[in-house]
Amino acid sequence: MSPSAATFDASRLRRTVLDMAYAGSTVHIACAFSIIELLAVLYRSYLRYPDDNPEHPARDYLILSKGHGVMAQYACMLEKQWLSRHDIDHYFADGSLLKGLSDSRVPGLEVTSGSLGHGLCVGVGLALAAKLDQTGQRTFAVLGDGELNEGTIWEAAMFAAHHQLNDLTVLIDANGFQAMGRTDDVIDLGSIESKFASFGFETMSVDGHDEQQIHAALDTLGKSSSTAPKALVARTVKGRGVSFMEHDNRWHYTRLDADSYARAIDQLSEGNA
Repeated sequence: MSPSAATFDASRLRRTVLDMAYAGSTVHIACAFSIIELLAVLYRSYLRYPDDNPEHPARDYLILSKGHGVMAQYACMLEKQWLSRHDIDHYFADGSLLKGLSDSRVPGLEVTSGSLGHGLCVGVGLALAAKLDQTGQRTFAVLGDGELNEGTIWEAAMFAAHHQLNDLTVLIDANGFQAMGRTDDVIDLGSIESKFASFGFETMSVDGHDEQQIHAALDTLGKSSSTAPKALVARTVKGRGVSFMEHDNRWHYTRLDADSYARAIDQLSEGNA
């Protein structure tokens, strides 16, 4: 498939995540599944890479602050042909450049993240630089809802609103879980939409697995005349697409065996029939 023909089909992206996780006997499948549609829409319709070059100086920026979901981004990078099938099949093998967390040494990944709460700060810096240089570059930062427990998120949000970084869009993967339990049980966030609005963001919410809704909301936010930064709260399901992973936080750290891998692949195949 040529990069121009990439469709970023959600079922195929999830299959790639499963292939990687099984090949590398690694974790973080469910938190990658919850952001599949968000990344598919961004890569298909919004992220601009001149000459299809992930390191082009004029590129838009995708900041995966929830860096443990990086397999979803690797799957999109395979569609772009920035990664090869060999990279996928040898994930976590000796000599592989691909890690289980986002690593800026990989072309296409803008930040080294996984220690949560820092990605938005980097994104705000990039958005400010683009505004000062008048480059027109856009910055999209993907955060997890559990990550909003971190104080640095709100410091960055205040800074973004103060500097009127209207080309910054924050996408919150609100799947209701974090590593050690339900987000509301660890620290209840209340209304995420209201919080970002109170910090000076133009805010919308969508079903994070409905690509039409995501596209329409990003269009609305992108065309807004407001100078405020943007926030899109995406209500998602952790483990979306495989029934025995959905809403089961054990799949934050559970590894696939031959049986669970085969059952997961079968479900994706049936759903894509």
